[in-house]
Amino acid sequence: MTSLFAEKPKHIFFDLDNTLWDHRKNAYLTLKEIYKREKVEKKYSIDFEDFHREYFTINERLWAQIRDGDIDKEYLRKHRFYDAFLFFGIDDFELAQIFEHNFLDEILNYNDLVAGAMELLEYLTERKYRLHILSNGFQEVTDRKCELSGISSFFETITSADEINIRKPKPEIYEYALKKAGANREESMMIGDDWIADVEGAKAFGLQVVFFDVFNDNFEAEEVKVIKKLKEITTFL
Repeated sequence: MTSLFAEKPKHIFFDLDNTLWDHRKNAYLTLKEIYKREKVEKKYSIDFEDFHREYFTINERLWAQIRDGDIDKEYLRKHRFYDAFLFFGIDDFELAQIFEHNFLDEILNYNDLVAGAMELLEYLTERKYRLHILSNGFQEVTDRKCELSGISSFFETITSADEINIRKPKPEIYEYALKKAGANREESMMIGDDWIADVEGAKAFGLQVVFFDVFNDNFEAEEVKVIKKLKEITTFL
């Protein structure tokens, strides 16, 4: 297959959540356990699937606001569960904070990877690519997600945007991550599932870009390689 890119990169930067580490699945399992333990359905007659659907929508919106610099992570941590419960008429900040604090600890009990992630990392490592993580996620869990899922040894650097409190797509976080990795932008590639943070941000910074369209958004742009499954990367790297 002819490569979209003029030359193969030396350094490959991966987003973490939903690109390699299956955040959607791991979060679902974690919340289901907390929901059951706190007896929410018994107390308030709200089905977990209905609650999770609303929570997911709110959480995605808040993360987009963090990415865009409209809120900070403390705002998100106070509001994502509280606002989800409010949607169902439950004004219980204490319950929301029980969910918040337990969620960050207990999500690390679930460490499923996106299908094909381990095989891809082994493939790229065998071919001497230099691999890195660049995540917008919380620093306190990013390293542990990599370690507990068994992928940390593949990466030369693991960078969380919390390190400088600047998130993708802003150029400063890409500059910071490349400097930390000892990489030049001309020899670097970004692979991620967020069109704005990973694709538009990396492309504007001058990196080669692969969009992992894991949620079937069907976005396209010039000079952006789109994949639906991680194993497709082996056809051009």
